[in-house]
Amino acid sequence: MKLQAKLMSAALCIGSLSVAQAADFEDYGRVVRVTPQVERVNQPREECRTEYQQVQTQPQRSAGGSIIGGIAGAVLGSNIGSGNGRTAATAAGAIAGAIAGDRIGNQNAGSGGVQEQAVRQCRMVDSWESRTNGYEVVYDYRGRNYTSIMSFDPGERVRLRVSVEPMQR
Repeated sequence: MKLQAKLMSAALCIGSLSVAQAADFEDYGRVVRVTPQVERVNQPREECRTEYQQVQTQPQRSAGGSIIGGIAGAVLGSNIGSGNGRTAATAAGAIAGAIAGDRIGNQNAGSGGVQEQAVRQCRMVDSWESRTNGYEVVYDYRGRNYTSIMSFDPGERVRLRVSVEPMQR
């Protein structure tokens, strides 16, 4: 049993030596300089505007007058003549009725006109933005300057984790 106690004691001593020799602690360094790391990013966007253009309009014509006039002319023409003359009179009446019906039905249609129409025109334009994506921080710790890239501006001092270990021979 005495041997076991000695071995256990030796193992504990050896394990505690490494703990006693290495140490981590927190300290602060004085910030010497902070430089923002800036990148330019393109965010294209659409610009639109409305312009007014003059457009020639076509008259709105109706076929209803021609159809009714053609039917009325054919009925009247069929009452005139006999045989082949009746067929010719029916055809001539239909044509004359269609022409007359078209003129009467579309007399107010006019000749068209000019109308303003809104036209929307769009185009893509570049829109450059500057973004800060980090900070180059130069700080002094115990008389030496160190540089680190950080995601934030630490202010006048920077919190440090210091690790001390003995040098190996």
